[in-house]
Amino acid sequence: MSLLEVDRVASFYGDFQALFEVSLEVAEGETVAVIGANGAGKSTLLRTVVGLQDRATGTVSFDGRPLDGVPTHRRLGLGIAMVPEGRRIFPSLTVEENLKVGARRDRPGRWTVASVLELFDALADKRDRPGAWLSGGEQQRVSIARAFVNRPLLMLCDEPTGNLDPTTSQDIMRLLERINRTGTTVVMATHDERIVDQMRKRVVELEHGKVVRDQERGVYDLGV
Repeated sequence: MSLLEVDRVASFYGDFQALFEVSLEVAEGETVAVIGANGAGKSTLLRTVVGLQDRATGTVSFDGRPLDGVPTHRRLGLGIAMVPEGRRIFPSLTVEENLKVGARRDRPGRWTVASVLELFDALADKRDRPGAWLSGGEQQRVSIARAFVNRPLLMLCDEPTGNLDPTTSQDIMRLLERINRTGTTVVMATHDERIVDQMRKRVVELEHGKVVRDQERGVYDLGV
């Protein structure tokens, strides 16, 4: 049984249709890259899964459970986490405080703020530094860590390498690979095919709100 099932979902912004009967299945433990140009529907798909975007038709199921009528906060409690585009951390709070604000107590699992900071070793010595003092790559790590501290079964990442230099982008991809190896399923939306070309992962391509490709690709492991 798939962890995530999106079945013939259509989605609208007012009169504008953003998704056209999109179907996608993601197995537990997978990493899937959803690629496409700006406006292809990548962010809309992730927002639909987490409950931030209304559907017109179709169904979304998670871990065998239909999510019809389930609000976003309850989806988070079920084990879906979202890393938004643009990081959106709290700039006046420290790294550790950002993680504490995001942490939930109603999810099972071994991860705590302390153990996540240990896993995200680049943040460990910056735990007392305000978010506004961090580089773009460090802020992205905080955003990912804030989602991961909730012990998700599924992590949705919207443009995790956006506006980052190539070296930092590689570091973020290695971090997501490390998270995947802990057992968390990862679905990431990106328009950066340079990064995707370096993944031995599954790629789903959207074009004008429709799935036009779904295949395995890539040439080498990023090496974590």
